[in-house]
Amino acid sequence: MSTESSGTFSFLMKENIVAKPGFNRWLVPPASIAIHLCIGSVYAWSVFNPQLTKQLGVVASSADDWSLSSVVWIFSVAIVFLGLAAAFAGKWLEKVGPRYVGVVAACLWGGGFIVGSVGISTHQLWLVYLGYGALGGCGLGLGYVSPVSTLIRWFPDKRGMATGMAIMGFGGGAMIGAPLKLWLLSIYAKAPEFLGAESAVTLITEGGRRFAETAAGQVEVVIATAAQAAALPGAAEAGVYVVGTGNTGAASTFMTLGIVYFIIMVIASFLYRVPAEGWKPEGWEPAPADASKGMISTKHVHIDQALKTKQFWLLWIVLCFNVTAGIGVIGVAKTMINEIFGSLPMVTLAFAGTYVLMISVFNMVGRFFWASTSDFIGRKNTYHCFFLIGIALYMSIPFFASSGGTGALIGFYIATMVIFTMYGGGFATVPAYLADLFGTLHVGGIHGRLLTAWSTAGVLGPFAITFLRNISKNNAITDLAANVDPTAFADKFGAPVAQLKQLVEAKTVTISQLMEIAPAGTIDPTPTLYNTTMYCMAALLVVGFFANLMIRPVATVHHVDETHPDMVPAE
Repeated sequence: MSTESSGTFSFLMKENIVAKPGFNRWLVPPASIAIHLCIGSVYAWSVFNPQLTKQLGVVASSADDWSLSSVVWIFSVAIVFLGLAAAFAGKWLEKVGPRYVGVVAACLWGGGFIVGSVGISTHQLWLVYLGYGALGGCGLGLGYVSPVSTLIRWFPDKRGMATGMAIMGFGGGAMIGAPLKLWLLSIYAKAPEFLGAESAVTLITEGGRRFAETAAGQVEVVIATAAQAAALPGAAEAGVYVVGTGNTGAASTFMTLGIVYFIIMVIASFLYRVPAEGWKPEGWEPAPADASKGMISTKHVHIDQALKTKQFWLLWIVLCFNVTAGIGVIGVAKTMINEIFGSLPMVTLAFAGTYVLMISVFNMVGRFFWASTSDFIGRKNTYHCFFLIGIALYMSIPFFASSGGTGALIGFYIATMVIFTMYGGGFATVPAYLADLFGTLHVGGIHGRLLTAWSTAGVLGPFAITFLRNISKNNAITDLAANVDPTAFADKFGAPVAQLKQLVEAKTVTISQLMEIAPAGTIDPTPTLYNTTMYCMAALLVVGFFANLMIRPVATVHHVDETHPDMVPAE
């Protein structure tokens, strides 16, 4: 027996969790779903955006608060490390098994939240990146791949359904995570010190920042609208609030979630079992290759050889561009719906929170629906659906954003929910696509390496949506400021229009505040800030469609009986 098999952690090793005869394979999916529900809460990241961007100001962003673009990248870093961890841990997963990997994932994901909590409470952004981004991202990657190859081996007769089950929980993580996070934030939140209405407080503008004269001297303040103030308990009035005297509840929420997720993931990991060598469902025999059903191969490709095939890299492009188109939207979902339809009375904070919840619901449902559908129409045809339907839907979003009104909101809601079903469906279908092309011998490891496409998309998506949005926002502010009466501008912000750049950088001047003093009839540009991004996402899907169109069965020269004859599985 190897040292690893008989050492301190031998009870976690693959060879020690082999299922005994008569084991019910349906006991394995709940373990993977539980772990994926925990790590899938990453999709509810946008719930934290408002709190992290006003950690000091609490009711509104202060000059020293983190910007939206800086906190969105935390989500991106987590996704990058997800892909890197999955890629490098592929062979290790095949060696040690899902239980070992699941326990390590629990330590990293739970620990990442705890380190992130320290970073938030001390206002050290790099610690949030290290904890939630790097450590938590590695936990994401390990937790994500841990059940895939195991469930494909337990369900060789239903590959699409199996991978749909394995990854369904990840899409549904925000369904539980979003309301849980909102509830915890509301419990831990504390309103900052209120000085009074804006008109009743003596305000000074220095270096773009706002200060108030009090009996104790000058204190930095933020000016909150009624809507901003009402978002926190005990802060129901519009007016002037002292920076650094309240609490958004983000740090305590991170700490609580880290502990809870760790406990759940460890328990779930101990439920994993792997099938004995040569096991197959009773009465099932492998079907012959059928090109009409997704190019299903009965041969196998070694993990290292897979990277030498054009099929791997074409599928890498397919996954990368499908994910890029959706992941940027998910990262700023709550912010986006508020900015596009915030003027409608029904779009409240609760509505936006429910929107994030429904993203998770449709993401989860799409993973099971599309993966199961691929068992009937084939993986390639399934991806054709993702791209063709997706192109039309992304092109429709600018139309809805420009139209405004309840009808446009309904159209936007439906379009984005269908997009999220296909986003999740792409993840759930790709492991079965890989098994069809490369066989099941190393599908877990190959899948891990393919997830580097997710890492790339985790950078491209948020970068595109924040970069293009910032360009649109800055252009809109410049245009609005040019049309505002200079005297009204100086009265409102305590500085002349010539200091616009400085005021914008200090977050003193925003589009909403400029609209308060803009000439009558001025159209609010906020709903159109994402139009350019949506057109770019549609263009990426066009490229993905053609990459998928080019995928063909893997040539026999890449099969293990040609490249690694000593590893040919026994029939």
